[in-house]
Amino acid sequence: MSLQPVGSDVEQELPRARERRDDLAFASGRIALFQYLTVAIFLFLIAGFWDLQVRNPEYYRGLAERNRIKSMPILAPRGKILDRDGRLIVDNRASFSLILSPENLKPEHLRAIAEGLNLDFGTLAKRMEKRSSQPGYLPVVIKENLTPADLAFVESHRDFFPEMDVIESEERVYPQNGMLAHVLGYTGEISEDELEMPALAQYDPGAVIGKFGIEREYNDRLMGVNGERQVVVDSHGKVRTVLGIKEAVPGQDLRLTIDLDLQAVAELAMQGKTGAVVALDPRTGEVLAMVSQPAFDPNQFVRGISPAEWAALAGNPEHPLLNRAIQAQLAPGSTFKPMMALLGLETGAIDPDYTVTCPGGASFYGHYFKCWQKGGHGKVSLHKAIVQSCDVYFYHVGNRAGIDPIARYAHAFGLGQPTGIDLPHEAAGVVPSTQWKMRNFRQKWYAGETISVAIGQGALTVTPLQLARAIGGIAMGGRWYAPHLLKSLPGKQPPQTLALKPEDVLAVIDGMWGVVNEGGGTGVRARLPGIDVCGKTGSAQLASNQYVKASGHSRDLLDNSWFVGFAPRNAPEIVVAALYEGGEHGYLAAPIVRDVIKAYFDKKARLAAAWQRRKSAATAKYSRFLGLGLATQAFPRLH
Repeated sequence: MSLQPVGSDVEQELPRARERRDDLAFASGRIALFQYLTVAIFLFLIAGFWDLQVRNPEYYRGLAERNRIKSMPILAPRGKILDRDGRLIVDNRASFSLILSPENLKPEHLRAIAEGLNLDFGTLAKRMEKRSSQPGYLPVVIKENLTPADLAFVESHRDFFPEMDVIESEERVYPQNGMLAHVLGYTGEISEDELEMPALAQYDPGAVIGKFGIEREYNDRLMGVNGERQVVVDSHGKVRTVLGIKEAVPGQDLRLTIDLDLQAVAELAMQGKTGAVVALDPRTGEVLAMVSQPAFDPNQFVRGISPAEWAALAGNPEHPLLNRAIQAQLAPGSTFKPMMALLGLETGAIDPDYTVTCPGGASFYGHYFKCWQKGGHGKVSLHKAIVQSCDVYFYHVGNRAGIDPIARYAHAFGLGQPTGIDLPHEAAGVVPSTQWKMRNFRQKWYAGETISVAIGQGALTVTPLQLARAIGGIAMGGRWYAPHLLKSLPGKQPPQTLALKPEDVLAVIDGMWGVVNEGGGTGVRARLPGIDVCGKTGSAQLASNQYVKASGHSRDLLDNSWFVGFAPRNAPEIVVAALYEGGEHGYLAAPIVRDVIKAYFDKKARLAAAWQRRKSAATAKYSRFLGLGLATQAFPRLH
């Protein structure tokens, strides 16, 4: 047996002891780390519990409820639109719309939903992506006016796509064939750009608003307030219980100043033509009829217009979306001459006895200006100048008056500025002056330019509405009311007035009466038996005759035809302006105005006759009642 030295055992135990100490130190570190993690997790849970139960209990309770309770919108029907007699113009028709709940939407379902509803997947995906920044509980209307096939698809796929819901809605029904299209306008889903507008900031994405015309102008009145229906749904999204209903508030009905009888006549008169008709009551500014042709069909927008259809409308060279009644800015031609005559008298540039000789033209500032009558009109007075529309006479009036007095009175008559009608996007027209040319072209005004303006040419442009209002105000002796389409317009403005000499106004009106009713008058086609119609023809060049012949585009550059008329002569009740683009001669626009004026007075006569019949029947009934009373008094009842 051999003995090991004591020192060797000690040397062997020392490494093992160090290893045990290292193991103990590592284990204690892991235990400490575990303890720290346990404390951190416990603190995290405590913080979450605090946030859930103490700090934001309502918020998290709402999230939980939305997994079980769904809010379904109840869309408010838009108000109806009526004519001045209460007849229906725009109505609503019951339909269904499909909505998606973004918070419940599964992205993989989107393509199948698009295919089942015949929607473009790319367009639908972009639409949902745009709405991703909005709260998830706000539903998105993805298709309106569902067809029976769409409804069948939804019903058969409810278990597969619980994010789909059908709600009741109403679609707009507009008159057929584009009647009143530019007045009424149309509705559509609010765009991102419109959401940035202060006037539309209160609307949510997806809201259907008025886009054009009356629908846009009075959108806030027509829209109403949407309601809400809260329901309990199961895990498949099926409705189990209705918790409560907040009814929608329908939009207000609007009664317009439009007379459907006059509107129909004006529409027929403009059929197949390009241009506009405006009929006003000069005593109030009420718009009785407004037509712009060519038109569009607002019903095309009801079910959602496709990009291709919109591109075709917007790119149409005939501009069917342009409301020519308030947006066509064109030279008025000779319809400006009554205004020239009046301002010439008022400024003293001429007097009632002023005459000129018309040989067929006249020279001013080194340039020869022709009259429309090649052989000339001979000796011309104020009355004859208006009746036969002598250019040479008004060249001299314009040369005597000067451009700035012309501009001052034209502005007073309402030209060169919006009339203030309750329609969006009204054009202002142009009334040139020395200041206008310097401001826009940095050039001085040359006196020779005034000669063209004096016959309604040159830089002068007006809209049909401006022309009707201007002549109507002159016929009223210097009172111009703001045109409007809403019958009960709140806060009506008093008329703009101008102190005109009655004898000057009478001289101009006499001339306009002669245009229609005297031999040689240019507007005899507007004559009506038994009605004193006053009017003025006008034809305005788009380009010089030399250019038209040289260009070969004579059909596109034919002169525009104008006619403006009012009746009766001494107490006007209606004024009508007609623009017939490319009509060449003003007398061709006269029958349009004649037909509208005739319709007005025919209807007035029918209403008067009906009232007389009702009055006679009431009188006869009252007379019989009186006779019965006398008999009762002669033979009193015995008691």
